[in-house]
Amino acid sequence: MNTSATSTPALHVLPSGTQHVLERGAHRAVIAAVGASVREYTVDGRDVVLPFDEAVIAPAFSGAVLAPWPNRLRDGEYTFDGVDHEVPVTEHARRTALHGLVAYTAFIEVSSDSDHVTLEHVVVPTPGYPWPLRLRVTYTLGDAGLTVDVAATNLGTSAAPYGIGFHPWLSPGDATVDECTLQVDATHRVTVDDRLLPVGDEPVAGKYDLRTATLLRGIELDDAWLGMLRDEQGLSWIRLTGTDGRTAALWADATLDTWQVCTGDGIPGIDRGGVAAEPMTCIADAFRTGDRLVRLGAGETHEVRWGLTLL
Repeated sequence: MNTSATSTPALHVLPSGTQHVLERGAHRAVIAAVGASVREYTVDGRDVVLPFDEAVIAPAFSGAVLAPWPNRLRDGEYTFDGVDHEVPVTEHARRTALHGLVAYTAFIEVSSDSDHVTLEHVVVPTPGYPWPLRLRVTYTLGDAGLTVDVAATNLGTSAAPYGIGFHPWLSPGDATVDECTLQVDATHRVTVDDRLLPVGDEPVAGKYDLRTATLLRGIELDDAWLGMLRDEQGLSWIRLTGTDGRTAALWADATLDTWQVCTGDGIPGIDRGGVAAEPMTCIADAFRTGDRLVRLGAGETHEVRWGLTLL
């Protein structure tokens, strides 16, 4: 018997997906389709976030959208409205499901211009998360920086558990993290067990009191903060200031009321190269505890807003 085979030319598929370049004045951002990630953002050529190459898998969730839950879910198990659910465990050392379902999934373009892009992804129902969820993410460059708006819509017929977060790594510029100061607008720190799952909270003290700019030398962080302090515009801030006197800053409005901050110690591709400043709607394990969990009704839309700038 004669057999024959045909071959299809190999496609060059970037791990970060399609690249969307935004420019306005001194500001330039590159938004990658995979994870709807902020792959680059510079002002006058100075990095605001740690960039990563388009041809590599984004290290440590760099710049990605974290939904329909941010942070960790114990054992990948939860109960909602009396029904048990199980999602894949992705952080095996701690037996948790980490950072949701879309951080390494491609989003498609809905609209774009020179200074903005809107990307969309629909989470299809699965045995572990049986709700169709549309995520629409809009990045807009303005004179004051990069603004991020996200609308999540429950396309299903029953209420869904929901939370969202984001994972930019603030850049120290030409300095090292140890030479930078960090300021976090928050009054309380979440206490955790050996799996980094919450057990309570306490007023900030010692190395966790970052309400004023604090030198990071010798400080390791992978912690959540509550009690976000807000300025006269209702914004809460995280500020990483380098030796050049410039500050990579992230703000969040009242739709996001928790922070996660990580100095990246020992994380491949990061290892104190920057500081993760993660605005979130809830802390770890919210699907199990219900703490700050959004109950997203059928047809309902939940919106958040945050942004980045260089001060």
